[in-house]
Amino acid sequence: MKTINSLSGGKTSSYIAVHYPADYNVFALVRTDDTNCLFPDAKIRQIVSDKLGTEFIGTLEDDTIIYTILDLEQMLGTKIDWVTGKTFDEIIKRKNGTTFLPSWMRRFCTTEMKLEPIFYWWLENFKEPIEMRIGFRANELQRAETMINKLNKNGLSEFDAITGKTKTGNKNKHKLIEWQKPSFPLIHDAIFKDKIEEFWKDKNVRFAWMNNCVGCMHKEPLLINKMARLHPNKLEWFAKQERISINNATWKENITYDQIIKHKMQTELFNDDFNNCDSGYCGI
Repeated sequence: MKTINSLSGGKTSSYIAVHYPADYNVFALVRTDDTNCLFPDAKIRQIVSDKLGTEFIGTLEDDTIIYTILDLEQMLGTKIDWVTGKTFDEIIKRKNGTTFLPSWMRRFCTTEMKLEPIFYWWLENFKEPIEMRIGFRANELQRAETMINKLNKNGLSEFDAITGKTKTGNKNKHKLIEWQKPSFPLIHDAIFKDKIEEFWKDKNVRFAWMNNCVGCMHKEPLLINKMARLHPNKLEWFAKQERISINNATWKENITYDQIIKHKMQTELFNDDFNNCDSGYCGI
């Protein structure tokens, strides 16, 4: 069974890539069509576009994540496969100009921009299920158990894949395909966050403060406000989607991003104030 390291751009999955060499390393990038979120370096934009095989304008994650993966590729001395799906704009935009927002119950953004691109990359390159290393640390047993409980009787994850069109051509045909067996090397070897942080102290790899969408709905309002000050154009993107959303939907219940952004916080955040769940961690 071939092994794959799923990279998120954070220190944990990058630690796995260094210490647990795999047959392949793969990274799924969240993109946007909004030129207000344009990645500032034109040369790097072209490099990323070439790696993805499609135009890269910008990302709704911290721009540093681009440098993280490029730095890590140099450190590893091996190729990292960059994949991407539709842009965030494409997956939420409706024909009438409104947007349909994901929510806690409908987390299709992670599926369509992270999981789906990796699955279809696997489908194009492999004929058998693979072992996917997942970056859960030793104190995240519950998250691993949740994932394990979703496996089928063969101990594999299934993906609801589109395999074509129905005879009428009006609907997609779907099929559940077995494709990966998750493994948790950091849990197995009792690796905690402190060891990972210590490892990266003297390494030439640049990391973002947080390695997921800066306006992720899973972030607490205080953190979203902090992100609005760090990434104003990107948080404006998230606020704009609420303004044009179907049925005036919001990313979070009972509060809009405009309200969060405008609020003057009475405290400042530090790098370790939030754990993975607070930061809206997205993984396979």
